[in-house]
Amino acid sequence: LSLSFNELPYYLKSCLMYLTVFPEFHAIEHMRLIRLWIAEGFVKDEDGKTPEEVADSYLKELLNRSLIQVVEKTSDGRMRTCRMHGLTREIVNLKSRDQNFATIAKDNDMVWPERVRRLSVINSSQNVFQQNKTTFQLRSLLMFTSSDSPNHFSMHELCTSSGVKLLNVLDLQDAPLEVFPAEIVNLYLLKYLSLKNTKVKNIPGSIKKLQYLETLDLKHTYVTELPAEIAELKRLCHLLVYRYKIESYAHFSSRHGFNVAAPIGNMLSLQKLCFIEVDQGSEALMVELGKLTQLRRLGIRKMRKEDGAALCLSIEKMVNLTSLSITAITEDEIIDIHSISKPPQYLQKLYLSGCLEKFPQWIKSCKNLVRVFLKWSRLKEDPLVYLQGLPNLRHLEFLKVYVGEILKFNAKGFPSLKVLGLDDLEGLKYMNIEEGAMQGLKKLVIQQCASLKNVPLGIERLTKLKAIELFDMPKELIMALRPNGGEDYWKVQNVPTIYSTYWRDRGWDVYPIETFGEIENDTDHSSALRTLQLPPLWKV
Repeated sequence: LSLSFNELPYYLKSCLMYLTVFPEFHAIEHMRLIRLWIAEGFVKDEDGKTPEEVADSYLKELLNRSLIQVVEKTSDGRMRTCRMHGLTREIVNLKSRDQNFATIAKDNDMVWPERVRRLSVINSSQNVFQQNKTTFQLRSLLMFTSSDSPNHFSMHELCTSSGVKLLNVLDLQDAPLEVFPAEIVNLYLLKYLSLKNTKVKNIPGSIKKLQYLETLDLKHTYVTELPAEIAELKRLCHLLVYRYKIESYAHFSSRHGFNVAAPIGNMLSLQKLCFIEVDQGSEALMVELGKLTQLRRLGIRKMRKEDGAALCLSIEKMVNLTSLSITAITEDEIIDIHSISKPPQYLQKLYLSGCLEKFPQWIKSCKNLVRVFLKWSRLKEDPLVYLQGLPNLRHLEFLKVYVGEILKFNAKGFPSLKVLGLDDLEGLKYMNIEEGAMQGLKKLVIQQCASLKNVPLGIERLTKLKAIELFDMPKELIMALRPNGGEDYWKVQNVPTIYSTYWRDRGWDVYPIETFGEIENDTDHSSALRTLQLPPLWKV
């Protein structure tokens, strides 16, 4: 392992040592790590590639060398989180200490080096800036605090310390903050600022002082409006402002974005913009969005029907777009995005929430789509007809998408599909899976389809299926699948994991297939496994 490290190119050594700033066993978010690497200056310029793409190739190289491992994957097969192997971490920790690459403050009796450039504070109650013999020349500061750790954390003390004037990275995710620390705006060289999962509500106009800022992560804060001065941050690439709350099943207003009364079109470096609320900006704001030709990911909320044509024109200019999410202002509002004549050729993810008068024809030409979520569409025509030919589609989710009685999965349709989710299709009575359809499907999730009392016809043809998850489904369907006496059990007997789950008393009662026969008479729910939280099906 030590030899493997020594043979790494210099830029990969820095990237790998950087993983030591995270707590042991911490699952590191893929995109968080990439943005941090870029802000640290580890990522080289390569012709024809964005820094994010180059950094992603570094991550894959470390993975291929078995120096990191995937902890969790997304539904479309990409890495969501990663960490170092235990032994690898020990060796890389030694290398990091030898080179004074980063300092980890987690023990009160730790030995401090003479100089500190990168500092990671892990649940430490000590005042890190009162180390008398240590010279702080910080370029990076990351805080990892747990809710029960003592809080001796003073932003005023931090930002007025002479050792932080040259800070590039300030990651305060999960910190016990309720107010934006005003002193942050004096850290003029900041490239990366994260206040994710804090209780901050407002961002001051003085944030315009941070002219080198590239990432502003305000996910899961209480920020709902950004000052007009945000548009003066010309280097900002990633503007991430949203939060969502899903207790049980998805509801239309579960996600909150942000308003901004600013000429957003001036922010020409933006690559990710999520989730901007457009109900107050109307057509002029749609035109502004068209100036952001570097966008890779765009999330829009509170869309009105009358602004659809202008948005379509703007989307056609976003030639680099890989992810598009549009939510209407109400679930009955029509999303009018039919007039896209030339959709972004690299589009991989599409999320549409709101009424569709008809299925947008341009979607079927997006051959790179890997994930499609359609919600509250209320289509009268079967949407499968337009989607089943997409060669790379891996994850498809429907919620109130179709009012018809039959969903038919044709032979050879959905050749790459791995995950299928169907939720609240009120009229659905029958599913027909032809021979050769969805041959790679691994997970089938069906929720709240009250009229679907029959087991999907042809489900036994899904030979790769690993899991079937049923949520508040009719008892007729559940009884047909029970191992003892269920007439359709033979069709699913080779599927390793099958659950039937019910939302009761603000929690989930989960029944494995072995207990399906007991559900009807289980008045005290003693046969169920009780859990308060399940992975949200509708997380976008």
